[in-house]
Amino acid sequence: MQLDILAFGVHPDDVELSCSGTILASIAQGKKVGIIDLTRGELGTRGSADIRDIEAANAAKILGVQHRENLRMADGFFEHSQENILKIVRVIRQYKPSIILANALEDRHPDHGRSAKLVADAAFLAGLRKIETVDEKGNPQEAFRPTNVFHYIQDRVLTPHFVVDITPFYETKMESIRAYTTQFYNTDLNEPNTYISSPQFLETVKGRDLMMGKRIGVLYAEGYLTEKTIGVNNLDHLIQITT
Repeated sequence: MQLDILAFGVHPDDVELSCSGTILASIAQGKKVGIIDLTRGELGTRGSADIRDIEAANAAKILGVQHRENLRMADGFFEHSQENILKIVRVIRQYKPSIILANALEDRHPDHGRSAKLVADAAFLAGLRKIETVDEKGNPQEAFRPTNVFHYIQDRVLTPHFVVDITPFYETKMESIRAYTTQFYNTDLNEPNTYISSPQFLETVKGRDLMMGKRIGVLYAEGYLTEKTIGVNNLDHLIQITT
């Protein structure tokens, strides 16, 4: 199965919080999208890895993605190593996405920036034919390099290089986030309070998306950073505030 977009998140719920609106918009355009979680989020204060597996599967159903899997790297302790790079290279070569979405280049959680570099480096190295990998059946994989790697904006306030209008899909985005019932505000749970479990946290997510939307004159948007210059072949595709 070839995918158009492969969204990576170091923790289950990173993708939902940061780029699920873009995923929903892309699927509505007929694109095939998959999600790869690097870790099971086993160091999270609330819930457990097993519960987060279930929550991630539920969120995937809400989003309607074609595929989701977990590479089971060590939460908090995964390294920028040959072993981990090759894990990512294998899935990139397997699904051959033209676009990769990855964690923020810098953020409050140290895993986010480390993951961003790991995925970006793997995306480049996946195109080198002398790096040999095999699929799950032991067959050699062909070299493949995605056209673009875009880094979504997470907790820190960063100036985006471009934003994506997600207004029609916002309620479904929030539904996918709320699929992580152990992680966010939930009066039915007797769990320790955390940074993301306060009732105000999801309001800050909404506020971020509102501010991103304000930049281009729409209600909600998600912001991205890219280390490459983006070109367009149709100026009508640019969205900007009408004056």
